[in-house]
Amino acid sequence: MTLGPDYLCYPRRRLGYDHDLFAFSATPHRPGIAWPGGRALAVWPVITAEFFPLTPVDRPFRAPGHMQTAFPDYRHFTARDYGSRVGIFRLLDAFEVRGLAATVAMNVALAERAPALLRAVVEGGHEIMAHSTDMNGTIDGSLAVADEDSLIAGTRARWAALGHHPKGFHAIARSQSFRTPDLLVKHGFTFTCDWVNDDQPWRFANGLWNLPLNHELSDRQIINQLQASAESWAEQVADAATCLAAEGGRVLALELTPYILGLPYRIGAVEELLDRLLPMAWFASAEAILEAFADQARVSSPTV
Repeated sequence: MTLGPDYLCYPRRRLGYDHDLFAFSATPHRPGIAWPGGRALAVWPVITAEFFPLTPVDRPFRAPGHMQTAFPDYRHFTARDYGSRVGIFRLLDAFEVRGLAATVAMNVALAERAPALLRAVVEGGHEIMAHSTDMNGTIDGSLAVADEDSLIAGTRARWAALGHHPKGFHAIARSQSFRTPDLLVKHGFTFTCDWVNDDQPWRFANGLWNLPLNHELSDRQIINQLQASAESWAEQVADAATCLAAEGGRVLALELTPYILGLPYRIGAVEELLDRLLPMAWFASAEAILEAFADQARVSSPTV
């Protein structure tokens, strides 16, 4: 059978991407960025504070780290609950001792259920980032638009009922649909961190900022998935910091999971890493990084 002449014609094939969400941007074509204090590297610490329901929902997919054995899976439920009861406070203490603040990506269900934890986060001066409803609140392209809209709107409304209005939204498993950026803007969010294609902030066509949170350096990936030690995780993060600082104007996202790195035999690696990064980096919130970046880059048009 002979193929028709239009078989290889694709109307959206062009320079850059086959979508209009954002443009291609090559690093050498961007203006130089200098972070406050003359630091070559910005470190963005992100602590994930998550509530895993005892009964997981597999639609559109089961969140990473969710319940794994037959119901009721108390072993995994209580291990994750340890992070919210104990582990996260070790991480918060490590930041307080060093005069640092983090961004806490929190499920709103956890904020509702654990007001003492929410109060500790706020009183510690940490930035809050919305992290869906709970760990059943997942998004992908198969989710009906009405359901996705309701999930994002509901997350916003529940935070508002607690007196907080996070500007950032972190999707579970960094999973979004093609509609998500527009829905985030619709419901008042100004940045996300789920698109991991850069070491600097960038903007969607609709104005939404993205501040990449690299999953390859997450403790879940390195320690839980690859079965490396906390010391190996810290060494890999330090290696990334050295490389990014040499390039200049980059952001190192430091993702910390309380039920993984908040354990008593791993918290020392976190403390040692913070001490190692402090002399070379500017530790900042997402909002501070985006403000500093936009002031210098002037949101210049990316080049293909």
